[in-house]
Amino acid sequence: MMLGSVPGWPAVLVEGSVTLRPYRRSDARAWSEVRIANQQWLTPWESSPPGPWAEMNSTRAYLYVYRDMKRAARRGESMPFAVCLRDDDGQDRLVGHMNLGNIVRRAFSSAYVGYWIDSRVAGRGVTPTALALAVDHAFGPGGLHRIEVNIRPENRPSRRVVEKLGFREEAYHARYMHIDGMWRDHLGYAMTSEEVAAEGGLLARWRRVRTTAN
Repeated sequence: MMLGSVPGWPAVLVEGSVTLRPYRRSDARAWSEVRIANQQWLTPWESSPPGPWAEMNSTRAYLYVYRDMKRAARRGESMPFAVCLRDDDGQDRLVGHMNLGNIVRRAFSSAYVGYWIDSRVAGRGVTPTALALAVDHAFGPGGLHRIEVNIRPENRPSRRVVEKLGFREEAYHARYMHIDGMWRDHLGYAMTSEEVAAEGGLLARWRRVRTTAN
């Protein structure tokens, strides 16, 4: 589902129990709860916050985050998705974040992907499913050609996500981003639309990977 003049935005993407959708103002409480509950899980991998974690992830802080995400999306600079998972009772619960950011059009037609997931649902295939949905959307309605993901070498779970999906490791960025109090190195992974076109997209590839693994 797509509306508006920005290529590919807004959109709602669904695969099984996983849904990617634009954030809502009403997500404040759910977003804050997940972020605060996952402080220890997320702190080693995210850019250093300018203040205490609880304060930077409060419902009040969310309103500023939401405003900035909405503004960037309207300008066509990013596609920020709330990652939701359907519970046994049929309710969609916010469990993570998937953002196509730093979008550049014209000859570059590229974006960086950043994401996080609630540790309580980690290991259930939510993140690779969400990433595959986002990448296919970027290559299709989003009109992009290349997607990059930068990950700390120590972040094995996140590296496994992109490696299972077939992203290429192509760079080592020394002291790339200030995270957890220090400038941290990152590994650069990338994928272009041609690399998955013949397979019917990245989601189709991920479905085959899951089937083979089972």
